[in-house]
Amino acid sequence: MIRKTYPGVDKESAMSNKELRERIARFSRIELIHRPTPMRKLAAISAELGGPEIWIKREDLTGLAFGGNKSRKLEFIIPDMLAQKAEVMITWAALQSNWAMQTAAACTRVGIHPVLILFKRYDLPPEYDGNMLLDYILGAEIRVMEPITGKSVSQEDALAIVERVADEFRAKGKIVYTIPVGGSVPMGSMRTPLGAIGYVDAFVEMLDQTRSFGFEPDAVVHSSGSGSTQAGLVLGAKASSPRTRVVGISVSDEKTSFARDVLMIATAAEKTLGLKPSVRPDDIIVFDEYIKDGYGIVNQEVADITRWMFRKEGIILDPVYTGKAFAGLVDLIGRGVFAKTDKIVFFHTGGTPALFPNKHKIVELLK
Repeated sequence: MIRKTYPGVDKESAMSNKELRERIARFSRIELIHRPTPMRKLAAISAELGGPEIWIKREDLTGLAFGGNKSRKLEFIIPDMLAQKAEVMITWAALQSNWAMQTAAACTRVGIHPVLILFKRYDLPPEYDGNMLLDYILGAEIRVMEPITGKSVSQEDALAIVERVADEFRAKGKIVYTIPVGGSVPMGSMRTPLGAIGYVDAFVEMLDQTRSFGFEPDAVVHSSGSGSTQAGLVLGAKASSPRTRVVGISVSDEKTSFARDVLMIATAAEKTLGLKPSVRPDDIIVFDEYIKDGYGIVNQEVADITRWMFRKEGIILDPVYTGKAFAGLVDLIGRGVFAKTDKIVFFHTGGTPALFPNKHKIVELLK
C-alpha cells in the first residue's frame, strides 16, 4: 500500500498555498489556458470499483489547441523565449506528439516560427492525421526522422540533431530557442525547469479545489512521460500537502532511470523556487509495468479502458498517455495498492488527437 505521508514533513511544517503561489509569481507567465481546469468525481466508476473515491482533474481542457498538460508548462516557457528574443523555436518529440503540437500552437500565437523534429518511435505512418495534421494546419516546419538506434533516442542525441538544425537558422541570422521534449529537463535554451514550475502551480490549483470539496487527496495519479509533470506535482505535494502521495504511471521509460530524471528535475525546481531542499529518491513513485509493448503501442487494456471511461463517464482518454495511466490506476486498485477509503485525483493530461491515427488498432481490439 502507498505510504500515507512524506517522511520528514508534517502538516505543521507545510507551506501554505498562498506562500507557494508567491514563489511561483516571481516567474513571468503568459496566459494560455483556462483556469482552474475542471475537476469532478468519477461517481459511476468509483461505485463500480467499490472504492476508492476517484476524482478527475481535466487538464485536457486547458484551452490551447486540444488542451493538455503541456499548455500549462508553456505559460512559463513562452515568456523565456520572448525574453531571449527568439524568432525560431526548435524542439523534438515522437511523431504524434502532444508536446510538439501544443508548443507549435503557443509559438505561432506570439509570432515565433516552430520547427518540429519528430522521431518515428512506433509503427504509425508519417501522415497528416491527429497531431501531425494539426502541426501542418498551424504551419509548423516538420522534419520526420528515423531514431538513431531502435525505437528510442537519447536526450543528448536528440539535442545534437536539434543543434545542427538550429545552426541552419543561425546561419540565416535568426535567433533560435531550442528546448527539450516536454519542456522538462533544463537543457538547450531553457536553463531552468520551467515545465515543472507549471505543475507546482497545477498542484496548488488542485488543492484549492479539493479543499473546496471538503477533502485533501490521499494520492494523485497521472501518466508520466518526460518527467516535469511528476516533478512539479511531487514538489507541490511535499511543500503544501504532505499527506498526498504522487504516483506516476510511466508510458515510456523503465522506472529506475526515469525516477532519477524526475528527482533531478524536482531538485532543480526546488532550487529555482528558493525552497528548502527536501525531495528524496523514495518520494518518487513510478510504476513501469503498464508500458507493455512500448511507448505509443496500443494494447487491449488501453482499448477496453477507453471504452469503459467513455461509456461510464463520457470522458475520452488517449491511447498513449491517459489510457495506459488509467488502466494502471484500476489495476493498482485491484492489487490493493490503495485503501478503499482513499480519495484519489487522476490528472487527465490530454492527448485526444492521438486517438485518430490509432483508429484501426482500437477498432480491431474492440471488435
